[in-house]
Amino acid sequence: MSYTPTTLFDKVWDAHVVRKIEDGPDVFFIDRHFIHEVTSPVAFLGLESRGLKVMYPQRTFATADHNTPTINQHLPVQDPLSANQLKALETNAAKYGISHWGLGNPKNGIVHVVGPENGITLPGMTIVCGDSHTSTHGAFGAIAFGIGTSEVEMVLSSQCIMQPKPKKMRITINGKLGKGVVPKDVPLFILSQISASGATGYFIEFAGEVFENMSMEGRMTVCNLSIEMGARGGMVAPDETTFNYLKGRDLAPKGEAWDKALAYWKTLKTDADAQFDLELSFSADQIEPQITYGTNPGLGTGITHTIPTAAEVKDGEASYKKSLAYMGFAENEKIIGKQVDYVFLGSCTNGRIEDFRAFASIVKGRKKADNITAWLVPGSHIVEQQIKEEGILDILTEAGFQLRQPGCSACLAMNDDKIPAGKYAVSTSNRNFEGRQGPGARTLLASPLVAAAAAVTGVVTDPRELIA
Repeated sequence: MSYTPTTLFDKVWDAHVVRKIEDGPDVFFIDRHFIHEVTSPVAFLGLESRGLKVMYPQRTFATADHNTPTINQHLPVQDPLSANQLKALETNAAKYGISHWGLGNPKNGIVHVVGPENGITLPGMTIVCGDSHTSTHGAFGAIAFGIGTSEVEMVLSSQCIMQPKPKKMRITINGKLGKGVVPKDVPLFILSQISASGATGYFIEFAGEVFENMSMEGRMTVCNLSIEMGARGGMVAPDETTFNYLKGRDLAPKGEAWDKALAYWKTLKTDADAQFDLELSFSADQIEPQITYGTNPGLGTGITHTIPTAAEVKDGEASYKKSLAYMGFAENEKIIGKQVDYVFLGSCTNGRIEDFRAFASIVKGRKKADNITAWLVPGSHIVEQQIKEEGILDILTEAGFQLRQPGCSACLAMNDDKIPAGKYAVSTSNRNFEGRQGPGARTLLASPLVAAAAAVTGVVTDPRELIA
């Protein structure tokens, strides 16, 4: 029997196909199912109407994050819709025997932060959630993607999903990232090169020295933004960095089970001659700190550059000009020096401890600019605790910042943390669509270092100028 080299993606995908449908999707088994308060209530209503049970409640994990306030979490939630959804999640989890980390639970936080930090997310798994940024979990060598409400119901009732197999893309970046360039800058750079639709129909493997040298937090940030490239998801092959991160985590395997799992995880890599449908390569020295200037994540550039002309971007001229008009920007303008009103550090993209360390490294010994409203929101209570234990909270407080409580916060306008109309926010989140952070809000996506530089200067600033 001849040997066929296979990709990491193929190895994980093929191991989970229950049944192939001729000229149709695969029936695909799901190892882990995350649910939250926004996309699950209707799915549970569907189960009830059909008299169905949750097939494997131990494979589903519930946390409250989207609609949760980030101050005074001990008080009743004021918004009636949010309060109802949070109550529905709690009720449904109890009814069907699903683990539930609601407000006040020490393990509560953003779904894509708490999954990995508790050892629920493991290499070689298939992971879904009714949330597009489920792709984050691909950092562990898992196949992870977002699903719709009807699919949430399908997974609850059968632990399977109908899914066509995507094409395969590999993006390789070799070299060493320069001063002030952090993991968030890498996917923002890729987006600026291939556009927000450049990976449509593909699943991406991120390969090369840049990703190999990243921490798990950095890899999660990269995979989080793979969905913004139009991809179904993204993944990084597991290695010693992955295994060291997972060892000893609450729900990770222990003892003999760990040894057995580790032996399997070490097989999860792309074979030398495996074929991809599309290969792209970049060099680390092409990447400087990035910032977006438009209304999709692909409209970004190096922070020292000017805003491109319509002829230079992949978007159509009319939509590009509409985008710049919404942002109040013009072609050929410099982005550096533009006044900022809000800074948001947090979300499933940049709400981890590494992001707060980076932010603190810039603000240490400096003061928050008077014109800035800053929302610094940890991705979980575990991150919040680390911020306090490492002395980061003291640095932030000394500089005039306040720490909020965990939640999705100003990433999306589903809770009280909304950017007012017309105001500019340098945001470490993942989307800069019109109204994403509040009706009329203007979002510039950037790294925690760029966000910190704006927070202390009051304007868009190259963070390299503030790094000793």
